[in-house]
Amino acid sequence: MNETVTVIFGLIGGLALFLYGMNSMSDGLQKVAGNRMKRVLGFLTRNPALGALAGALVTAVLQSSSATTVMVIGFVSAGLMTLPQAISVIFGANIGTTMTAQLMAFKISNYIYPIIFIGFLLNFMGKKQKVKNLGTVIFSFGLLFEGIEIMGSVMEPLAGSPFFTDLMGKVSEIPVLGILLGAGMTLVVQSSSATIAVLQNFASQAGPDGLSSVIGLAGAIPILLGDNIGTTITALLASIGQSKNAKRTALAHSFFNISGSIVFAFLIPLFTKFVVWISPKGPEVEVIARQIANAHTTFNIVCALVWLPLIPLMVKLVTFVVQGEDRLPQAKAQPQYLDKKVLSQPLPAMYLISREIDRCAEYASSMLSCAREELSGQVLPDSFDELFHAVKGLQDQIVQYISRLFARGVLTEAQSEQTAGLLFVINNVDRIADRCGEITGCVRQLHSAGKNLSQDASDELNEYFTVSQDMFDTAMSSIRTGDPDKAQTVIMRKGKLHKTQKKFNKAHLARVKKKKCDAALTQDYVGVLYGLDRILDNCVGIAEEAMDNISFVALEDSAVRTVEAGR
Repeated sequence: MNETVTVIFGLIGGLALFLYGMNSMSDGLQKVAGNRMKRVLGFLTRNPALGALAGALVTAVLQSSSATTVMVIGFVSAGLMTLPQAISVIFGANIGTTMTAQLMAFKISNYIYPIIFIGFLLNFMGKKQKVKNLGTVIFSFGLLFEGIEIMGSVMEPLAGSPFFTDLMGKVSEIPVLGILLGAGMTLVVQSSSATIAVLQNFASQAGPDGLSSVIGLAGAIPILLGDNIGTTITALLASIGQSKNAKRTALAHSFFNISGSIVFAFLIPLFTKFVVWISPKGPEVEVIARQIANAHTTFNIVCALVWLPLIPLMVKLVTFVVQGEDRLPQAKAQPQYLDKKVLSQPLPAMYLISREIDRCAEYASSMLSCAREELSGQVLPDSFDELFHAVKGLQDQIVQYISRLFARGVLTEAQSEQTAGLLFVINNVDRIADRCGEITGCVRQLHSAGKNLSQDASDELNEYFTVSQDMFDTAMSSIRTGDPDKAQTVIMRKGKLHKTQKKFNKAHLARVKKKKCDAALTQDYVGVLYGLDRILDNCVGIAEEAMDNISFVALEDSAVRTVEAGR
């Protein structure tokens, strides 16, 4: 195998190991963080400063600003975040992603294999899931650095190549070439962290004097700026087919990085001196990886500090570019919150599932109201049928989404239990919709018979409708809030209501005997009562999940409720 092929395979093999280690470490970190991530995500919608902080922290865990940006775009598209809130999180995400470069700058060559071995032992021998997850994080951390070492070793011959030294000289003299090179690399790899790691490794190769970097900090900074521009493409791609505000969020990410890169491109000499001043001292080849990391961090912090007070201006700018509003209403049967791009992030995905189930439950509750109104002839059949198809369509989509989430293998044991409980809740909501369909069928048969129920019979059915509606609302409230007292109330009331059903059935038969009710209506009257009683069974099923500590995943969303109140 000739030298060129060896270098190419070494680079792509090391890069593959780096990306695998980074993604695996991200999954492990999310599992280790568990519900602590919920507290961090709760800051997303509070104010710009806290939004930026949350964006930085979430990105530090996810090890990817692109992953954070995709998550935020999903929230914005679903109407769970305002545009200014989303933009502040994006600014923070750009800061958080620099933590990866800071990690890469550490020289731990002699400790890589012990780190990998320790991670393997914890994962292989650990009995508790938390220990196994921690082992995954440590093992992946070691793999990540092993990938870097492989890339560094195969890049050594490049440092002495006249072609590359001439190319790096041109990049240093013409910053635009470096920016284009960095953007192109990131477009291909789809990870600015990976391309910056490659840059750090290449810059750490010694030049002819053995002390200076083959590229130097002044030559590395333009490539670094290009990396920051290239990473915005992922967000732009994620916004395709999303709402206008989602497109504006992705565009804000691009404007943030592009505007900063243009300004810093004119300040490279001053910026270089500043980075050298704040970085460790020593031979350039020894400290340039840290200098690049510091340049990356400084660039994003300065840009965030400049843009945070100017968020209203950024909102106006992206609104001017992406004009208009989303006027077409969302079809009831189409998911409003579920976003497949968020499936790799457990808590945000569970949050979106919770919101969609809540929406589906509202439709089922409306179905129950429609069935009651149809009993008195107040609603057209099409209104009920539209809601019925909406619930059935949403239930199918939610179940598929939950299945995909489980298939990703990113859920902790506790999250798996919660998500399985949510699956049980949506299935009970779906059954309530079926019961409503059966009840409505009985009601329509009563009307088609051309005969009316007695006033007593109508009053009894209306009373049972009221009870059923109240029980369903209470059961869903127990799931929304995780309130076991409300759940216990539903379970205790069900036993008493079963006796009420029997009493109403006997009362009807007594009226039939006395010729006060038509015997031909008995089957449909009993069918309505039976359907409502089965709905109560489903309410108990939902309440029992709340008793088992199953609840909707709710971020600190007071601001979210404010957003929705204004929609």
